[in-house]
Amino acid sequence: MKGRIRLINAALQGKMHTGKQYEIVVESGQFKRVEEQPFVVHNERSRPLESFSHISELNSHDPEGELVIDLKQRMVLPGMIDIHMHLDKAFSLREVGNPSGTLLEAIQRYSQAAPYFTKEVIRSRMIRTALQSVSYGSTKLRSHLDFQLAAGEDVAMRTVEAALEAKSMLEGIVDIQFFPMVPYRDLGKRGLDLIEESIRMGIDGLGGAPHLSATPDQDIEDIFKLAARLDVQIDLHCDESDDPAKRTVLKVAEESLKYGYHGKVTAGHLCSLSSMLPEEAEEIIDRMSLAGVHAVTLPAANLYLQGRADLGPVQRGVTRVRELRKAGIMVAAASDNINDPFHPFGRGDVLQMALLTGYASHYGSPDDMNSLLEMVTTAPAEMYGCRGDYGIYPGCPADFVIIDAGCAEEIFTMLPAGRWVAKSGTWVSMTPFSRQWGSAKMTAMWEQASETLLPERRV
Repeated sequence: MKGRIRLINAALQGKMHTGKQYEIVVESGQFKRVEEQPFVVHNERSRPLESFSHISELNSHDPEGELVIDLKQRMVLPGMIDIHMHLDKAFSLREVGNPSGTLLEAIQRYSQAAPYFTKEVIRSRMIRTALQSVSYGSTKLRSHLDFQLAAGEDVAMRTVEAALEAKSMLEGIVDIQFFPMVPYRDLGKRGLDLIEESIRMGIDGLGGAPHLSATPDQDIEDIFKLAARLDVQIDLHCDESDDPAKRTVLKVAEESLKYGYHGKVTAGHLCSLSSMLPEEAEEIIDRMSLAGVHAVTLPAANLYLQGRADLGPVQRGVTRVRELRKAGIMVAAASDNINDPFHPFGRGDVLQMALLTGYASHYGSPDDMNSLLEMVTTAPAEMYGCRGDYGIYPGCPADFVIIDAGCAEEIFTMLPAGRWVAKSGTWVSMTPFSRQWGSAKMTAMWEQASETLLPERRV
């Protein structure tokens, strides 16, 4: 039985929690109690979070006792969710370059290199990237999988096997869903059979990029037909292009309505929405809303890849986040590719992606910043399939991250390095941060200025 953890003087996300502090009790891997405190509590049995020098100290308390931690108004978020990743491709940039920086060259070069990657290498990429994501506060991930059927069945299934092995090895540390990219050419019956076999092996849903296909409508129909038969979710790359004529998400919405897949379909990228006229985009967004299709913005990769052919004005490719949300569509922000030919940067930090969304989508008001936090917590939780078992509420699994900041504004201003992550009430990662100054005078000036500006916080 896991020991009891009591967090005091905690801040929570959301406008309704602004300026308040909470006591959060974790027991047996779940949130047992979440209650507002009438004032800041001083408990003689408590220890400040920064006093723990090693994660073993957090996990080694008496199983029958209680660990009381004073958060000093640090924010506690539910474990964040990176809902669109490519764990199998991460950290492959050294092996697979992309001199032009275009999407098509990235696809071509990775496809050529894929047969030469061993299962061990693919699995190692997944584990390294997943653990790095955990260290930044994610406790659930969804990754698309390369399914290079054209290179041979063994190449396609090698990635599936590596994914399932990584998932097993990371059990209890991070939850991972895998969605194979259903090939958009030369699929055939054997390809569909292999995709179905992957699902039966433990893969979670169906992905793909039908906008790249010569027959996108047929591909989308095939994906929905198979998904409905297997009763799995669908998560597609849609219209990752600055060509306003790319509108395959309309067919996705049509099939979602046909199969009654409301809330079980996610569309990532949607770059072309930002290239078309507002009234045209509005029509598509309305269809998505009617069909219950979720949306994922991937600002880092889209800013990097799109608009490459433009001499000016340069299109940036980030979808219409505000319009999608206004239509009632669930919108998440996610990492996409990390250090690979599709995107040379990134680190698996969804707060960084939320910040980029703020820049690219003009989200900067206090309400907007709370919305950005929703895009990496409650919104992707809905897409992931969490039903009443996500969030900082009594009875929910105690998956959470403590951020070294007191509010959404401070999170996105500082993007704090200090993060403490727990999975089912067990501490799985700790990244403390201590700013050190070159003299006592500098330290005193910093502390005095910080106390004046943020009197409720220790900085």
